[in-house]
Amino acid sequence: MYLRRYFLTMKSKALFDTKVLKVNPLSIRFSPTAHIDGSLPIISDPETEAALLEAARIIRDTDETVAFPTETVYGLGGSALNDNSVLSIYKAKNRPSDNPLITHVSSIDQLNRKIFNQTHLSDASLFDNIPAIYRPLISSLWPGPLTILLPVSSSDCSTLSKLTTADQPTFAVRIPANPVARALIALSDTPIAAPSANASTRPSPTLASHVYHDLKDKIPMILDGGACKVGVESTVVDGLCNPPMLLRPGGFTYEEITKLGGEAWSHCKVENKKTVEEGERVRTPGMKYRHYSPSAKVILLIPYTKDNIINGKENKMLMLNRLIKTELQANKNIHKIAILTSLKLQDSNLQSSILNDPDFCSTTFIIERLGQTGEEIQANLFAALRKVDETDNVDLIFVEGIGEEGEGLAVMNRLRKAAANNCIQF
Repeated sequence: MYLRRYFLTMKSKALFDTKVLKVNPLSIRFSPTAHIDGSLPIISDPETEAALLEAARIIRDTDETVAFPTETVYGLGGSALNDNSVLSIYKAKNRPSDNPLITHVSSIDQLNRKIFNQTHLSDASLFDNIPAIYRPLISSLWPGPLTILLPVSSSDCSTLSKLTTADQPTFAVRIPANPVARALIALSDTPIAAPSANASTRPSPTLASHVYHDLKDKIPMILDGGACKVGVESTVVDGLCNPPMLLRPGGFTYEEITKLGGEAWSHCKVENKKTVEEGERVRTPGMKYRHYSPSAKVILLIPYTKDNIINGKENKMLMLNRLIKTELQANKNIHKIAILTSLKLQDSNLQSSILNDPDFCSTTFIIERLGQTGEEIQANLFAALRKVDETDNVDLIFVEGIGEEGEGLAVMNRLRKAAANNCIQF
């Protein structure tokens, strides 16, 4: 009811003339301790500095939002301390109000001052608001694509908008590594609530052009800092429960969390819910509702395990051939098909088994190569889904999945959601 009342009172706003401002990440430099003490960046490029100061003013002084690059995906940010700013995020994305947001800070100092309302802390007490279980992780992985859950401070001194937490007793927070994101947060001196800067349910944006496609006229500004390096959202962990849990796989792998977290994280569990019940609260984004989905139907080809493997590449090609024919027979409106390949499907086999098949003479095929390593596939995934859906306008997408070790856990998490669990053992 708390959130619903806010949405009922929210006024409609005129469309924006969305500005896209180029910024140069290489012109932004932080001191080695800036993520702890909050010291401001040095920016050598005047145009980048001017764009960041304008964006910081919007975040700090208005109820509006700014899209900006992080190392993971582009984020849509508003002040995490301002209910109306958070509402602007939900409105621009058409995002369900019970889907919590991650709060981004530029430093431990800012976390203490702005969220926990504590100033003049000594060096010894600087980390007091962060439970000890997280400290090995953040000492190695912040700034970076790691989000942790912290308890919301008591209502008497809490400054965080309840709309960021979906009115829950915990909030999600991280310090991003991308210099544009860090500079924006630092210059505004405002914790920024920021989900991915896409229309709700769409694939996450890794380029400013993806943001413009989804949110043109809905937000005032996009900071264009180039392509995101990681390509999927941050890893979210919960150290407030026992054993700790990996709630969402992302930019850091499960293996890195268990290795760097120390003994307590060696027993870390992975959240494996496939569905969430109606009305059930979730502690992190990405656990509820449709996500990462193109307009076209997506079929995920899940690799067989070592215990249940089929023989040879030829069988894979014959199986894909049959799957395509089944889809064409079921839907006569399929004329253009995309095949997103990763590790096993080779060009020569596709050419002989699929592209040269006379049964497919009236069908156009688009082949996109995701990469040869987990990091490459992760970085290219959302951009490839958007290209074949928005630029090539395909009617059907087949995606070759990968194993779930390393980056594969996050890749397959996103692909299962993109395919709405329309998965076939392959």
